[in-house]
Amino acid sequence: MPVVPLTQAYIDNELHCPPDKKRIEWCDANSPGLYAEVRSVNPANPTWYLRYRDATGKTCHQRIGAVRDISLADARKRAKELKAKIALGSNPQQEAREAKAVLTLKEFLEDKYTPYAQARKRSFKYDESMIKLRIVPTLGHFRLNQLTRHQIQTFHTDLRAEGLAPATCDHHLKLLRSALNLAVQWEMLDKNPVAKVPLFREDNRLERYLKDEELNRLLGVLRTYRARAVCNAMLYLLATGARLNEALQARWEHIDKVNRTWRIPAKNSKSKRVRSVPLNDAALGVLANLGTEGKNEYLFINTKTKEPLTVVNTVWGRIRIAAGLPKLRIHDLRHQHASMLVNSGRSLYEVQQILGHSDPSVTQRYAHLSTRTLQDASNSASEKIAQAAKQPPALRVVS
Repeated sequence: MPVVPLTQAYIDNELHCPPDKKRIEWCDANSPGLYAEVRSVNPANPTWYLRYRDATGKTCHQRIGAVRDISLADARKRAKELKAKIALGSNPQQEAREAKAVLTLKEFLEDKYTPYAQARKRSFKYDESMIKLRIVPTLGHFRLNQLTRHQIQTFHTDLRAEGLAPATCDHHLKLLRSALNLAVQWEMLDKNPVAKVPLFREDNRLERYLKDEELNRLLGVLRTYRARAVCNAMLYLLATGARLNEALQARWEHIDKVNRTWRIPAKNSKSKRVRSVPLNDAALGVLANLGTEGKNEYLFINTKTKEPLTVVNTVWGRIRIAAGLPKLRIHDLRHQHASMLVNSGRSLYEVQQILGHSDPSVTQRYAHLSTRTLQDASNSASEKIAQAAKQPPALRVVS
């Protein structure tokens, strides 16, 4: 362990490991504790270290960096800074161990968040794809306490530049926010770096409402097309305003024909709450034509396998083309049901209850449809005024 007044020239030309040693420390006489370690297995790449004693008196060695990357002057400066921190009670090695103990985002998402979400979220598969495809490849190597708001904001912006829809970009951000909120709750993180990163919040909701002639074409196809199971499921969605998943998981035990209600269990409901859907004449007519009551526990089944109907998109694609409505989505049937309710004069509260919206703000998207009903009401006043204008003025008798 030679102690020499190191110079940059000495560092560049004289550092070596003797043939009879596995390693040697070249100590800097001008900066006590600082030394360059040279190992026989890799003599061309010596390393700067600082030797110090921790609060218990134990001798510790803190790595500063490779000699080829850090000059003597910078190594001395870094050693001086470390000594100052140590004098104030800091322990670099302990801090390094604690830093390594913090999970990376990849480790947290895969080992902690995934088991939690898998047991609680219906949309877990979507979460899983976002994690694997974009979040982990971009941010997964950072430890939780290394993540910054700027990094998250940049990630969010880059997703948009990649061509993803604003809503999809926001889904990634919401997932990160939710996951890191759990890290804070579990005391694995002091604060959530995603907390104040703004969403794009671009309104990309598509609303496709059928004109009377389009609705007639669709109904004509649904009543005659050969794929009866799928057609009946679509007719049921149009009659009830239900979601596709709710209908495909419906069982006969959930149907109460006497009271004309359909009970949707919490596990099948998006709101995770039990809700009842009123069954109108159109819905009851669909049920009467299914032919599965008393033969299968599910309403809608694959006629070949006798198993619950699960895949309908391919057949739906053919149905909408046959109806001349190639861009009509299955979910648009739910919107159509809502529009028929609103345009018939039903209140938004009634629409909210029938569609099962837990938040009334979701139902507000249909508020503009009510203007048609209001316009009709206003026109009735206009008609009265017009009728009155056609009547001759009454003669006024002056006494």
